[in-house]
Amino acid sequence: MAEATANGDIAPEEHRSASGQLLAADGTPLKKSIRRSEARARLRAFLLVAPLLIFVLLSFIAPIADMLFRSVQNEIVADTLPKTVEALDDWDPETGAPGEPVYRAFYDDMLVATDLKIHTRLGSRLNYEESGMSSLFRKTNERRLGRFDLDQPLKPQFVDLDEDWGEVEPWAVIKTFAPRYTWGYFLQAADMRLTPGGVEMAPEFEQIYLKLFWRTILLSCTITLSCLLLGYPVAWLLANLPARSANLLMILVLLPFWTSLLVRTSAWKVLLQEQGVINDILVGIGLISDSSRLVMINNQTGTIIAMTHILLPFMVLPLYSVMKTIPPSYLRAAKSLGATDWTAFWRVYFPQSVPGIGAGAILVFILAIGYYITPELVGGTDGTFISNRIAFHISTSLNWGLAAALGSLLLILVMGLYWLYDKIVGIDNVKLG
Repeated sequence: MAEATANGDIAPEEHRSASGQLLAADGTPLKKSIRRSEARARLRAFLLVAPLLIFVLLSFIAPIADMLFRSVQNEIVADTLPKTVEALDDWDPETGAPGEPVYRAFYDDMLVATDLKIHTRLGSRLNYEESGMSSLFRKTNERRLGRFDLDQPLKPQFVDLDEDWGEVEPWAVIKTFAPRYTWGYFLQAADMRLTPGGVEMAPEFEQIYLKLFWRTILLSCTITLSCLLLGYPVAWLLANLPARSANLLMILVLLPFWTSLLVRTSAWKVLLQEQGVINDILVGIGLISDSSRLVMINNQTGTIIAMTHILLPFMVLPLYSVMKTIPPSYLRAAKSLGATDWTAFWRVYFPQSVPGIGAGAILVFILAIGYYITPELVGGTDGTFISNRIAFHISTSLNWGLAAALGSLLLILVMGLYWLYDKIVGIDNVKLG
């Protein structure tokens, strides 16, 4: 029977099963029907975001995962010299060069490797760890191995081929880097090396990566600070000018985006060199003499100046978007209560602009820490970043494992600094307007 509600309306008769369960209009249990409806809603929502999710996975997550894998991947030794690796398993480098069974196994492996033309790749890989390994493997080619007399001991014949095969070092390198996964690349990225005796610091003249990491952080912070000092007044001016004037000036702020990065960097090379425009102007107005021209190129100064100019819009835009939301009446109210211009700005206006500072600082810092084109062109030897070394190993030395390890450490460093920023400032205080 239908029942009357409190306001006198007649409520529809409830649909219940014989056991007393509430039923939907189609006769299915109400709870099951609700769960099915929610599942369909979740599926529709997933299908809507699926294209973006796939794009992020393919363009962002997959390359990072591949980079992390390459930084520890070391399968080439075990795949190219399987018998040799097995024979070296019981060999101790302290006892001297290995015995005849190792040379027999190495001969069998090298016959296959030279036939497949992969022995030079193995030599190039081991040459990253010990100089001279690449030429040693190139000498041990199929033509020379074909002259060996298999009825005679192979060790003297390998020594006749190249006396280094009679030393401990090449065999120790093969044994050390025989595992399919290694921390050797990460150790190199931290100016250390993996040796048969364990982990050691690299020679002092080879210790460059920690210095580059420190320089990258220091210069990125300096560039971020200089962008803030130059961008804050510009953003304040844009936010407080009439709309027509602000729009015109905003075009000037965005104008660099319409010019190639390479062109802008090359322009700074012309401006900053000793016989460049800036030095000519300073000499012309008498601020400096012709014999004491400023050195502003191929050093850290050139990197800071050029990158500040390039990244300045990324600081101005977040600041402007936040400042535009700050009502001017707040400053007028503070002044009417007796505050000076500086007090009204520092106590009232500045705290409300901090979210824009945080957004701009994070944006500029992360962009700066990964830049490599501008430091490469204007930084010389003192103004390059760790990203320049990563690009070198990818395109020139072809040491992709070390490049991946450096990239992984840079990613970890940025994430650590991001976590520290969140703890000190709070990521919730960052706004884009």
